[in-house]
Amino acid sequence: MLIYSECRSASTSGGYASTGADRPCCSGPGYATPEDATHAPPEGLLYTTCVYRGVDSKKPDFLATVDVDPLSPTYCQVIHRLPMPYLDDEIHHSGWNSCSSCFNDPSKSRNRLILPCLSSSRIYVVDTGSHPRAPKLHKIVEPEEVAEGSGLLNPHTSHCLGSGEVLVSAMGDAKNPGEGKGGFLLLDGETFKVKGNWEAPGFNPSFGYDFWYQPYHKVLISTEWGAPKAFLKGFDPNDYANGLYGKSLHVWDWDSHKYLQEINLGDEGGIPLEIRFLHNPRASEGFVGCALASSVYRFYKASNGSWEAEKVIQVPPKKVDGWALPNMPGLITDILLSMDDRFLYFSNWIHGDIRQYDVSDTRNPKLVGQIFLGGSITADGPVKVTHDEELQEQPPSVYVKGREVTGGPQMLQLSLDGKRLYVTNSLYSGWDNQFYPDMMKTGSVMLQIDIDTKKGGMTLNRSFLVDFGKEPNGPCLAHEMRYPGGDCSSDIFLVETEAKL
Repeated sequence: MLIYSECRSASTSGGYASTGADRPCCSGPGYATPEDATHAPPEGLLYTTCVYRGVDSKKPDFLATVDVDPLSPTYCQVIHRLPMPYLDDEIHHSGWNSCSSCFNDPSKSRNRLILPCLSSSRIYVVDTGSHPRAPKLHKIVEPEEVAEGSGLLNPHTSHCLGSGEVLVSAMGDAKNPGEGKGGFLLLDGETFKVKGNWEAPGFNPSFGYDFWYQPYHKVLISTEWGAPKAFLKGFDPNDYANGLYGKSLHVWDWDSHKYLQEINLGDEGGIPLEIRFLHNPRASEGFVGCALASSVYRFYKASNGSWEAEKVIQVPPKKVDGWALPNMPGLITDILLSMDDRFLYFSNWIHGDIRQYDVSDTRNPKLVGQIFLGGSITADGPVKVTHDEELQEQPPSVYVKGREVTGGPQMLQLSLDGKRLYVTNSLYSGWDNQFYPDMMKTGSVMLQIDIDTKKGGMTLNRSFLVDFGKEPNGPCLAHEMRYPGGDCSSDIFLVETEAKL
């Protein structure tokens, strides 16, 4: 067995290298510990999923390579675009073929980016290793392969496993397209063929979405969005009332892959989306952001071995005129934890703010930073706030380099050292068009926020702007971001893993 603590400092000089000749103990991808990851070289590139579905049906989605090296002559520019061969995919989230969970395996390399597609149910595999600044398409897993191999559709989150395989969550039922079904499919880490279902035969939740695994505590926990026939057409509050959206967490045994328990959060945890365990591989707790309820729950392992959850953050709704409903929720759509597990960040996509909490005491998060970047309550917009428990006045519109930030802050990615937070503002094309129709014409943006890692606090970097409204093929919607060297929302660390024989 390879013990986690034995390789604790082996990767501090490894940087983005995946072979790590200067790391004598372990030489696989990633880092031995979260602390080692915080000493990584600064990120130089960002891979960003970009969507034309819903904006222009005649153009394919693409993967953008963005230069984020401030010393580069192409800083803040899209330096490469990899268009997909099909239309109307809705590339959404992404993940790596290997990460720090494979740190002990020198045969593994973080060189393939996995791109599941919400609408088409394809899974693209992109070669980022051969030419990091100009990735190329490596393989396509067609929707028929996904359906026949797993009985699932509408894939969402992908994580690499210590075994070298890739685990992908899904939200749709192949036998009943449009209906919800929470499950997982395994991809071979070399061929990327569908190997079958990860979960043991038997029960599947009605809904799926995100997940995180924790082998030390022998658990995987997944979340719920809703039935594809509901969320693919745009958000209708009646669909939530009619049970087409979720409100539960699901606990799975890591070794047997059997379903263990449901944690029903109730309406106060309506639509739990992004879930994050603490990065500490021995930690038995983490956080989940609940979109519709605008709340954050802490989940944890109880003394009797079961898993429980408690609400630790609540964003109050605002009473408004001039909006679809009289009460406007924040709509928490993305959350992440800094690599040192000190700060929790989340985006309120409709209110328009990003919040930073000190979670040193995980049961009592403290708000230490807040910044507004667009949203639906700007002072010069059509919505009038009539009662607000938090703000004295409506925030102003935000302009960066003369460009107004339309939409609201959505996807987040933090540098490994915790000092730079990157933000895009597209959620999903159908919901973008519903809540921020102007963004379909202007396109989305990428912004950068400077972080005070000592006391907490956030400052918008007004010299950083990637304007996806000025793409050569017209405005598009930018969504998730990944660094070639790994990041705070994809790398999972193991306490001990099987040594390679």
